[in-house]
Amino acid sequence: MSGLANQALGDALAGASAAADRAEHRAGVRLCELTEFGDLQAVCRLYNEIWPSDPNDPPINTELLRALTKAGNYLGGAYHGDTLVGACVGFFGPPADQAMHSHIAGVDAGAAARGVGYALKLHQRAWALARGVRTIRWTFDPLVRRNAYFNLVKLAATATEYLPNFYGGTLDSTDGTDESDRLLVHWDLAADRVAAACAGTSWHVDARAALDAGAVIGLDRGDDDAPTPGTLDGETVLVAVPPDIETLRRIDPARARHWRVAVREALGTLMAGGARPTGFDKAGWFVVTRGGAGQEHR
Repeated sequence: MSGLANQALGDALAGASAAADRAEHRAGVRLCELTEFGDLQAVCRLYNEIWPSDPNDPPINTELLRALTKAGNYLGGAYHGDTLVGACVGFFGPPADQAMHSHIAGVDAGAAARGVGYALKLHQRAWALARGVRTIRWTFDPLVRRNAYFNLVKLAATATEYLPNFYGGTLDSTDGTDESDRLLVHWDLAADRVAAACAGTSWHVDARAALDAGAVIGLDRGDDDAPTPGTLDGETVLVAVPPDIETLRRIDPARARHWRVAVREALGTLMAGGARPTGFDKAGWFVVTRGGAGQEHR
């Protein structure tokens, strides 16, 4: 690696560490790497509380966490006093990729509004950069509005692939009885937009401005919040998601499944054809462009 490249990586790491420290302070938690068996048990208990599921198929178990941490992979935790309130698990990809896959991250409901999840991701970014990792990848449910905003705006990650029913049919607190479609995102750890987002300047797009500039609506919300297909024939296409898919899954599972299929047909079709979300408007819209145009940084 050249001297300039080393300097750039050093600057990125210093900035990432400082951003993680600030986020830790704002969230009022202690962030740390977890390796002790008692901590691993606490992670499993926390995840089982966040995602109650089949006892025979828990989100993760202590044996796997022990193996992952012993092999040098990432397990970060957020403690409020003596209580674990958040945790994030990641493992390395192929060596040539200089990449990590962030498998599962969760925060206790009582701490979710304090920025603990954001602090954990920034801790993971600094940890990864210190080990030569340049990209972190993970998946999320595109129907969950707050997760789309968090990943594409707060963290400035880039959505690269639509994965239909990625984990198979599910029956848990996240997907209900729905299929487990996911968006795969890449987080370029040293990118300027990511550094800016981690320093507090989020990556925003404006759906209304995109419409005024000629965008079309590929999927809309009807008067009764049902999905209403539009047209995918445009350079910039807006794809809506429901206001609260988790509540909808409980009170109207059939309509929730209707949304799953509608978003898959709109967003999945666009991405399969090479279009990419350039961001997510907090009002509930993916802004999808062909050729990657249309981003606004503010």
